[in-house]
Amino acid sequence: MKPAILAVNAGSSSIKFALDEIGAGDVVTTIAAGQIEGIGTAPHFIAKDAGGHILAEQRWPDAKADHETLLSTLLDWVEAHLGDEDLIAVGHRVVHGGAKFFGPVLLTPEVIAELAALTPLAPLHQPHNLSPVRAIAALRPKLPQIACFDTAFHHDMPAVATRFALPRDYAAEGVRRYGFHGLSFDHIAVVLRKQEPQLAGGRVIVAHLGNGCSLCALQDGRSIDVTTGFTALDGLVMGTRCGDLDPGVILYMLQHRHLDAAAIEHLLYNESGLLGVSGISSDMRALVASPAVEAAEAVELFVYRLGREAGGLASALGGIDGFVFTAGIGEHAAPIRAAACARLAWLGVELDAAANERGDGVISTQVSRVRVLVIPANEEATIVRDVLAILRAPASKETP
Repeated sequence: MKPAILAVNAGSSSIKFALDEIGAGDVVTTIAAGQIEGIGTAPHFIAKDAGGHILAEQRWPDAKADHETLLSTLLDWVEAHLGDEDLIAVGHRVVHGGAKFFGPVLLTPEVIAELAALTPLAPLHQPHNLSPVRAIAALRPKLPQIACFDTAFHHDMPAVATRFALPRDYAAEGVRRYGFHGLSFDHIAVVLRKQEPQLAGGRVIVAHLGNGCSLCALQDGRSIDVTTGFTALDGLVMGTRCGDLDPGVILYMLQHRHLDAAAIEHLLYNESGLLGVSGISSDMRALVASPAVEAAEAVELFVYRLGREAGGLASALGGIDGFVFTAGIGEHAAPIRAAACARLAWLGVELDAAANERGDGVISTQVSRVRVLVIPANEEATIVRDVLAILRAPASKETP
């Protein structure tokens, strides 16, 4: 009988999960993975084994099925699938850890309350991250749950990269640049150390491009700067989020559009980005396929801002040795990778067009000064590693 850990990555419209066995020497083997997508419309649960074969599938025609209902179904399936094996913990992606939480932490009622208080810093994610925590606490109160933070990877960024040019009392209240997608960037750093050790010790920009997007500058595997800031709104154009925005636009919305704070928050998080510019969709696949001028303009802006922000991070690094694409758009949208690499040619990027179309792991030419890679995202792997760190800590009583 082997112990197992469930990694949960709950977003606003989906719950991704991975179920991992923990073998001798803490060797981790993923035995199942899947997601519940379409939350809020028509939820669809699917679980597959390591070979990609479907183990279970269920659909809900009722759009009102919430995170709690769906997590109950997931937990029941996990325990039935494990049989005699023991589910020893659940690890959760939590977007914002604030200034206090910069490493994995065992979730207690007190910690949950502190994390809930950070909701204004991540209103699109934090409530959804915590909903599964509360549901599992009610369903399995003795099952240890551990939070793993998207902000933690950036905690040790140079102080200058965290500051805003505001009066100092704001910084004392925690108003600073935190950075996000840290679980994804952490995974890429680990993969680079294993597969590209020479590159891992250099200067690398990682592009996490999905519904949420950001770039991270890695120096010797550590985050030294990132495009997201105080919230996950900053930086690149995203699916429905605006990215970098002149604060004067917010004043204009308040003073001339007469929008209140709630309306502005909804607009910036849910009605902007690719969806706002195109007026068609937040899905890059739909925009690339669309003949509409507005779709082309949204794609053009997405790539332009990616190139501009990458130039800024290259300056922070003093040059770049590698560039990594990851997450949904980064892994699957060859035209976006090609357009981005064209914008980065001045840095020494030379794309191998055929390798890019095939989706190879390395898509730069042999003579390119910058090595360009495509690495699949796996935030769940980082979560499991963080969970094990807590369970194996000397003070921890929750051991398998």
